[in-house]
Amino acid sequence: MVSQLVALERKPLEQMQRDAGRLQTQVSSFGRLQSLFSSLQDAANKLTGTTLWQTSTATSSNTGAVTVVGGSTAAPGAYAVNVTTLAAGQTAAGTATYADTAATVGSGTLTLELGSWSGSSFTAKPGSTSVTVTVAAGDTLANLRDKINAAGAGVTASIVSDASGVRLAMRSTETGAVNAFRVTAADDDGTNTNATGLSAFVFDPPNAAGSMQRTQTASDAEATVNGIAVRSTTNELTGVVEGLTLRLRGTTTQPAEVAVAADRDGIAKAVRDFAEAYSNLARSIIDQSKYDAATKTGGPLQGDSTVNNLMDRLRAVINTPSGASSAFARLSDLGLELQREGNLTVNSAKLDNALRNLPELRKALANSDAGNPGNDGFARRYSQLATQVLGVDGQLTARTEGLRKQITRNTEGQQRLEDRVERFRARLIQQYQAMDTNLSRLNALSGYVTQQLSAMNRQQNNG
Repeated sequence: MVSQLVALERKPLEQMQRDAGRLQTQVSSFGRLQSLFSSLQDAANKLTGTTLWQTSTATSSNTGAVTVVGGSTAAPGAYAVNVTTLAAGQTAAGTATYADTAATVGSGTLTLELGSWSGSSFTAKPGSTSVTVTVAAGDTLANLRDKINAAGAGVTASIVSDASGVRLAMRSTETGAVNAFRVTAADDDGTNTNATGLSAFVFDPPNAAGSMQRTQTASDAEATVNGIAVRSTTNELTGVVEGLTLRLRGTTTQPAEVAVAADRDGIAKAVRDFAEAYSNLARSIIDQSKYDAATKTGGPLQGDSTVNNLMDRLRAVINTPSGASSAFARLSDLGLELQREGNLTVNSAKLDNALRNLPELRKALANSDAGNPGNDGFARRYSQLATQVLGVDGQLTARTEGLRKQITRNTEGQQRLEDRVERFRARLIQQYQAMDTNLSRLNALSGYVTQQLSAMNRQQNNG
């Protein structure tokens, strides 16, 4: 009986719990709209930013000789590139051969210096410091290789095998004439240029004949760009054409034609991404606010005035012409067309036509006119709308905060009702326990009276 009475008392709690579930669903729905509005804002900001419109693409007529590295911010134009010489690092190979890498190489020190050679004259590289490698008695060819590589001298060593045995080779770590190297020795055998012991690894022509021999000369890359001679220590030309990096891969007999043009494919993708972001938002609003006649159920945001107002504002931007561009007054003029379902589709033919007139297309999307908002571009308008909606005082923020406050009040109301029901339960239990106690007493009294009456009846019958 107590359980049934308490269940009746808790009946309003069921409605409060249903209300809480509905409110939580609405908060989630508005959270989804906030995320989609943010995506629309990101897509709009990409169209209004400067990076997209300044990015260009470059192509080369001879990729075997010249390629373009990464993206480009170069102004549209054409460049004829002739490559005379590629940059290279110096390579020197030992003339002394060994049975294997475990052969000992003598002892003493090797000094490695970076610089440039002019005939037999060596000039140290400005700012560089010579590095000394100490070789102990018993060190092997493999030990020497490893010590040179660990020294950080700008020279790497390797061991090469041929029909005569194994020998040491050295190579500049970086290309360019200034990154050539000289190797001198302080040989413990007392002679530093006799091609035995550590002297076998000297490269200092003409002072060490018979030691290391140069197999490749360090050189700079040399080329002409539109007839202007350029030089680089590497095979990448950076800054020769502002905003463009050219990688040289081979010499040319005819100029490689490098053409730079605006990145129309990147702009087209940004426009399509914007249309997709708008469509995702519009579909979500429609789905969450519609009524399904078949199931006779409404979406979680059906009838919500905030959502209806947001949809009206989204459509108003599309339906209001812009004075930003003389060529594209409406969004549909550049290929973005509003459908009955509420989404935006891309008319490829119109968009391709608009991409042929980038200055006007940029105005139509990105123009900003503080004095006359009617001249703002369409993407600029949507960016501003998203900023208003998502701001601290924006519609979505305020509506979500209002729902959270309702949830808090609902939670507090449920707790108060639970407390009241518990007090009601305790009062009922107390009352029924008292009633049980009194009933027990009455039952005992009834038994006593019955016994007394029975005794009186027996006395009368005996008398």
